[in-house]
This record gives sequence, C-alpha cells and structure tokens, in this order.
Amino acid sequence: MTDHLFNLHGDVLAAMRRGPKAFAKLAFVLSEAEEPADIDLSHFRDRIIEAGPGDELIALWHRTLTAWDLAEQADWSDAPPRTDARRTDTHDRLGFGADLRKALDEAVPVFKEPGAAVISKEFTSWYSRDTAAARAFYWNSYEQTLRRKGWSDAAVSSLDEASHAVVERLSDPTRPEAYGARGLVVGYVQSGKTANFTGVTAKAIDAGYRLVIVLGGTLNLLRSQTQRRLDMELIGQENILRGADPADTDALVGVDYQDDEDWPAKFVSHGGRPSTLGAFDIERLTTRDDDYKSLLNGIRTLEFEKQVRTQPLYDPANLHHAAARVMVVKKNAGVLDKLLRDLKKIGPILSEIPALIIDDESDQASVNTTDPAKWENGKVARKAINGQITQLLGLLPRAQYVGYTATPFANVFVDPGDEEDIFPRDFLISLPRPTGYMGVQDFHDLESEGTAEETHVRGIYDSTGDRLQEAMDAFVLTGALKLYRAANGVPEGPFRHHTMLVHESVQQREHAALALRINSMWHRSAYTGQEGHARLAALLTKDFQRFADDGLPAPTSYDDLKPYVSRARQLINSGGEPVIIVNGATERDYEQAELDFDRTPHVWKILVGGTKLSRGFTVEGLTVTYYRRTTQQADTLMQMGRWFGFRPGYRDLVRLYIGREVPMGKKKTVDLYEAFEAICRDEETFRTQLTRYAALVDGKPQVTPAQIPPLVSQHLSWLKPAARNKMFNAELVEIRSPGQWVEPTAYPTEAADLRHNAEIWLPALESLSQEAAVFVTLADDDRAGFTRYPARTAVLSHTQLLGIMSSLAWGRPDLFAPHLAYLRDASGAGCATDDWTLILPQTSGPKSVAASILGSQPITLVQRKRNVRGVFNRISGVAHRQSAERIAGLRPLSDDDPFASQLQQPRRGAVLLYPVVDPDLGDPADLVTVGSIDPANVVLAVAFIPAASAAGESVPYVRFRAVDSSRRGDATIEVP
Repeated sequence: MTDHLFNLHGDVLAAMRRGPKAFAKLAFVLSEAEEPADIDLSHFRDRIIEAGPGDELIALWHRTLTAWDLAEQADWSDAPPRTDARRTDTHDRLGFGADLRKALDEAVPVFKEPGAAVISKEFTSWYSRDTAAARAFYWNSYEQTLRRKGWSDAAVSSLDEASHAVVERLSDPTRPEAYGARGLVVGYVQSGKTANFTGVTAKAIDAGYRLVIVLGGTLNLLRSQTQRRLDMELIGQENILRGADPADTDALVGVDYQDDEDWPAKFVSHGGRPSTLGAFDIERLTTRDDDYKSLLNGIRTLEFEKQVRTQPLYDPANLHHAAARVMVVKKNAGVLDKLLRDLKKIGPILSEIPALIIDDESDQASVNTTDPAKWENGKVARKAINGQITQLLGLLPRAQYVGYTATPFANVFVDPGDEEDIFPRDFLISLPRPTGYMGVQDFHDLESEGTAEETHVRGIYDSTGDRLQEAMDAFVLTGALKLYRAANGVPEGPFRHHTMLVHESVQQREHAALALRINSMWHRSAYTGQEGHARLAALLTKDFQRFADDGLPAPTSYDDLKPYVSRARQLINSGGEPVIIVNGATERDYEQAELDFDRTPHVWKILVGGTKLSRGFTVEGLTVTYYRRTTQQADTLMQMGRWFGFRPGYRDLVRLYIGREVPMGKKKTVDLYEAFEAICRDEETFRTQLTRYAALVDGKPQVTPAQIPPLVSQHLSWLKPAARNKMFNAELVEIRSPGQWVEPTAYPTEAADLRHNAEIWLPALESLSQEAAVFVTLADDDRAGFTRYPARTAVLSHTQLLGIMSSLAWGRPDLFAPHLAYLRDASGAGCATDDWTLILPQTSGPKSVAASILGSQPITLVQRKRNVRGVFNRISGVAHRQSAERIAGLRPLSDDDPFASQLQQPRRGAVLLYPVVDPDLGDPADLVTVGSIDPANVVLAVAFIPAASAAGESVPYVRFRAVDSSRRGDATIEVP
C-alpha cells in the first residue's frame, strides 16, 4: 500500500535543502498527484500522535528536525544550535501551529547535548552546505552505512556537523594559490575517532581532494584495521573489485577480502562503479595485507588523468572527473621513505594535487621530540617520522594535515613558530563525548556522591591481596551473563568477542611469567566443580546482581546461569589455553589470529600485555580489566585506559580491578585510581578552556590556536602531561594553589630593585596594626602543648595584594609568573580570594632587632641565607604557618587560637611577610642607623596561602603552554 503522506512529506522536505520554509505552500504545489487530505496539517498531527514504533514518516521528520537543530550554519535562525529557541525558529519558518508543534516536539525532542568546540583562524568560506550537497556521493553513501549500523539521527547529524567543520577549514581544493592548513581533532580514548576521519575523508574527496594519505598506527595490525574499516564503510565493493566479476573465481585472484567472513555482505555497495554513476572512482594504493610499497607500475599509478590537459589538476574541469587515490600507511620510517621517493619522481604535478594527510594517534611518533637546546646553530633537528611528515608536507604544497588524538598534550606543545612542523595553526576541534560512551567520568564520582566507583571499580590494596582470582572469576561470570542475555532477546552482535585485559608491567619476561601464572590459576579454578561454582554464585550475589541493569534480562538465581557458565568456560579455553600474550618488538609478535578481531569469529581470551596495548589497539569486548602498571606521563596513562569505549548491552558488567597502593621507586606508593581521576580533571580543564574560547565574538574567532591561553594542566605532582622529550617546548605559566603554600624564593639582589620593592610594600606596612596580636601554634594534633608569637596584622583587599605582587621586581620573574597568573584570576574558577590577612611576625629577646623601613613603624628583622644559586631555601617559619592556615580555612577553627579564628572568612587568604637580612651583609643590628635600615639591605619576602574554602577549583594543579619561537618577547593573551 502506497504511503501518500510519507511520499509527499519526502518531496516537500527535499525541497528545503537550505532550511525550513512554509510547509503548507510547498505541500500545495507538490501535492497534485497525492491525496488531497495529505496537505491538511491536522492529518499530519493525527499521524504523529497515532504512530507506532518504526513509522517511516516520524523517522523522516526525526532526521530532518535533528539536522536543523544541530546545524552550526543556519542563515534562517539567529538562535544557537541545540536549543529550544532554534526549534521555535524552525516551527515558525514551517508555519506550524501550537498543536502540531507540541506533537512534533514530543515525538522528536530537541537534542541538547553539546557539540564540538572549535578554535580556529578566520578562514575563507568555500564549503557551504549547498556546496557540500551538490557533490556528496561518498558522504551520502557513508551516512546510509552509519544508519544501517544503527546510528541514531542525533549521532549522524553530530558527525555531519563535526566533519563539515573540519573540511570547511581546509583550503579550497580548486584555489589557484597553494595553502596547506594544519589542524588537530581531539576525541576521547576509544570513542570513535575513526568514524570522524572517515566522514572527513568522504566529504573531502567529494569536494575535490584527490590524494588521501592516512597514517594509521605503528603496527601492521593497526594499519590493516584502519584499511579494512575504510574499505568496508567508504571505499566499497566496486572500488575494491575494480571491474572484476564477483562470480568469476579466476578474476578474484589477488582481490582483497575473499577470505573475510564479512565480504561482501557487510561491505558497502554503491550500486555500480561510481564513475559510471556520475561520480568518480577511488583507487587504493594500499590493501588490507599490503602496506605502501614502491610502485610496481612506476610513477603511472600516481599520475592523474586530466580532461583538459592545458589546465592544472586543481581546475574544476579536471578535478571532479579524476579518480581519488587513497592509501593507509604505517608510521614507519622505511615505509614513509618509499612513499617520499616515489612522490619525488612525479615532479611538477605534485604542486597541483589537492591532498589530505590524516594522522591517526598524531601525538605518537609524529611529534618532534628533539631537545632545542641541543640544536646546532639554532637549526631544527627532527626525529625520523616527524622529519618525513614535514618532507611530505613540503612535497605536496596543497596538502592539508589533520591530526587525530585523544591525548593532545604533546601536539599543543609543538612550536607554533615552526612553519614546517605540525602545530595546528589553523584549527583545533574538540569532539563531544559520544552518547553511550564509557569514559573516565563513568568510573569516577568527581563532583558528587555517585555510584560509578561502587559499580565498576574494585580496588587492589595490600589488605585485599592481589584479587587476580576474583577478576578471572568476574571474567567467566560476565561471559556467562552475556550468553544468557543473548539467549533472552538481547542482540548478540556486541557479545561476539569477550575479553579481559591484564596490564601490570612493560617487561616481556614478566608478561610470560604472569601468563604462566594465569594459565595455572585457570586450570586450578575448578569452574566445572563445586568449588568453582560456589565462588561464582557468591560473586553473582554480592556484586553483579546488586548493580545489574534493570532493563536487561537477568537470571533469578545462579542455577539459571549455570549452563551458560559451562559454555563461557569452553569459549575462553578454546585452543587449550585462556591467555594471549600481546607484546614484542617485531610485527610477527602481533600477527596472532586471535588478535585479529575482524577475521576471528569469537575472541574470548585473557590478554596479557604492556605498551603495545595502549596505542590504537582496540580490545573488542573488553569487560574486565586488571591494571597495576605505573607511569609518570598522563597521556601514556590515559591511552592505557583500554576499558574506555562503547559497551552496548553489557555496560553494567564492566569491572576495573586497579592498584590503589602500587610501589613507585623504593619508598613511594601511588594510587592509580587517583591518577586517573587527576587525568580526568586535566582533560576537563582542557576541554572547558577550549569551549570557553570557541564562541565567536562579532562573528570572528576570539583567539587562534597559536594564541590559546595555557590549556594543559597537571593536577597530580608526579604525573606530568606528557613524556619529558615531548615537553621540551612546554612553558610553565600557571600554578593553581587553593589551600597550598606559595613561597617565592628568587628575590633580586640589586640595591635599586630592593628599594623599589620596599616602596611597593610601604602602604601595606603603614596599614599594619600598632598593637601586636598574639597567635597560637598548637601541637600537631591541634591539642595540648602550644607556643605563642606576636604579629602585626592588616587586611588587604585582593586588588591591593595583586597590585603589590604584580609590581615587585624579581630575581627570576619566570619562576613567580605562574603563581601571579593564578592570583590574577580571582573568579570562582580561579584564586577565588576576596581579601588577605597580612601577618608580620614579631620576635623579642636579646638578639631581636627592629627597624623602620622608609619611615614605617619599627618591625622585626629576620635573617635568611641565600644558597649557591642566589635564592633562599625557605622564608617562612614553621611555627608561624598554623594560624595562617586557620585563617585561610585549611585548618579547623580553635578556641585556643582565638585571634586567628576571628580573622577567618570563607574567601580569605593569608600572607606572611618577613623583612629579611642576608647574614653575608653583617649583623642586622650593625645595619640599623637611628632606628632605620636602608631598604637596599632588606628583602621583603613573603609566603602566602590562598583561601582553601573558596568555591573555585579545589584541587591544586599547574598549567603549561607551548613556547612560540616566532613571537619571542611578544605579549601573550591574558586569561581573564
């Protein structure tokens, strides 16, 4: 039966490619052959209200409204995307009444999840929505592929917007002047970055890019995974077959994927050779099994055919008829060298080829990690891969470089002033967290008393033992629960693979010993006997039943699950052993059939490994992780979080066994769970700052990527953002210290600077109380014994103190600048301190010396000695700190220290001020003349503690930025 209403609405919406228009008018024009009732909007409203699941008309409107809701470029609305105001503008343009609006909004709610944050240079607009729609063969095909895979309308539209944002910031491929844009796309670990760069590739080749080079990991296994994904979802059967008859076995000799169980059913089909359908073909220069090799057919494979030979390739008359070339190459010096040699043979036409280079995991191997301090005569020295990428960009002046990573810290430390390097000078895009994604936030209760830790995390302490047997039992039990769910109506696709990851060390011999131990433990676990079943039954009751997803089938007792336990054990033990070791220095070590999740029907194994598991390697079906390895780099630790990703149908079964007291060095232990929480805060800070500066002002970017204020933070002292060799170009610009002592020690030595500083402090000295207050320092437990000390005090506003600290001369200004940056941000997100109690301790006794400074009231002088580097080791007295900490809210108030308790306020900090005399100048008493001392002989030194009880960021951290060699001495943007 023909659905006339659906057909009419399809025609009407197809005519609204540029945005919503008066629906009734268009329906009247287009409805001549349809049922007259179809143009009655009340008929449409009734259809919406009565529609059941899967109604095609509702699906059509869902796709359309979601796309309009999310559109970043909307000439027809001034309202921001993803808002009710945008939807209202849509309804107004459509001319819908209140009843119809209500019905549509209930059927298709506004999608309000945040979109991508974009930091960008201004760019010349060339890739409008009309331009994109006019040439969209491969994008349309990819979009349909995603929908067949079950992607929601919102997910498809979000990908559409994000990939469009990348392509519009590339150079126009038909532009006569060559320009190579540089960009970076930041996603989440295992969050679907490949889908984004596949979308970018589809849109880019549709728009005219004719050479795509994907740098796809450092292992053949990773490269072939990426190649297969592109072949399956974008390139398609016809471009793989290249005219070969799929029914002719002889013609298929040498053709990819004939042994792949997903061929051809799950590989996209374009319905014919694209070149015969009005589009263009894609020629693959690499295959699933073959990385780039020196071209057997000589240069001819990389030569592009021209319709008009007298015009350059980038001329539209040639460009849109030429086939695109796509290669997926490993980030390997030998492979890249072959590619560079072949490109150099081509000659002048290289300057005509619009090319796109996509660098997956762009912070690995691609970044230059040489030390600038060791460059000869200032000439940049490059590591091999970085040098080859810059050569590639040099050979292809029309090449656009887009890096993809989940850990961008090394990328943003690249020198923006190095024109040949890969700093994202044109754009930096932070992708939104995808719906259904499990990331760090799903394992940590950051801001509230949630249940994430209780549900998913199982700590390993000295008191718990290693819990390895329990983790293995959880692996068997969750496998059985997956089989139970599949047997009770849950789609079994996500349960194809079931894995456990054990990561304790980087040492290969330790991996072998651990694998042997796990194998032995497996065979002693008695999963077919009473003892094993008793353990699993207890674990089901005390753990998995407590946190089960109510929306999924669950066994009422262990007896219901028992048959599936047997099957899970058989699958895990297939081949005789449950363990696979994933490590090694050669490709052969990774070419195990059971590591190939694409070709192996069911991988149900325990994977033991190290570093190689932490880069791009997707552990499919990962449900239980046992993690006890330490590292001192945040980006490395984040990449080791293989437990992040999508877990449809078994999210509630995911368990993380993680070390909470792991030795680091001889005397120190660290909490790895705490470390991941610190990373989460670092990542949130990075993304929040990107979002803050992404909004346009008067239609123009606030900042360019090179001008971004410091974004990379460090919340945990022992966990640096990246490895030391990736931070040669990082500059410390801010230290955030809520409730933490800050004690500068690098003061000037020149007489003029010391006199200047005394003059700066003089108004504060003059405001000190005439009478000394008495502060009390209690014993360590804040009880029993105590000491007293007198001090003169004043209360300074934050503006007063900031004015003083900003005006002082310093022996090493660079050392204090990061603290000053923090003080300048008095907002709730920054220092969050309204005023400060100034405390100048006074001493008495036979050796006590007091003197006036520039006419101030007499104040007690103290002695401190500079070390061999010319800085003081410490300024403040330990006995003086306790009352200051009480004032700043770091310690509880005490009746035994009443004056400090009176001074405490929620947003008040404390400053200890000392007039310091260096013993090398002589005895202080000898330097005092008629009750005064020359300020050239005094260092006015401070230690301060910001308010600890403020509403701002309560966790201390530091922030870094990249040093821009092209802007030495220029002012950098201030953080408001």
